Amino acid sequence: MSESREIEFEEFSKVDLRVGKIKKAERIPGSRKLLKLVVDIGKEERQVVAGIAEWYNPEELEGKYVVVVANLKPKKIMGYISQGMILATCEELTKPVLVTVAEPVKPGAKIC
Repeated sequence: MSESREIEFEEFSKVDLRVGKIKKAERIPGSRKLLKLVVDIGKEERQVVAGIAEWYNPEELEGKYVVVVANLKPKKIMGYISQGMILATCEELTKPVLVTVAEPVKPGAKIC
């Protein structure tokens, strides 16, 4: 990971971080790394493709409250549209650790 640079508050304020509840998770056929997640972010459910299949089974993700970048442009990954990003650690650990909230809150709650 490269060294981060300082950014202005205005730049950071453009990122829309929301609490999401994973409603459904499944493996993407033909991929060892990707999972397709359906995430409730309050006003809607989003499909998010996440590269965490090597470390997480779909069953253990359902019901988890995670932090979602909700305003990323949709991106097609292996034929699936991803409408956000689930935050996780990316340090050299045994596996990425999902960023979660300490207590269940309403899906869609803004992280500020």
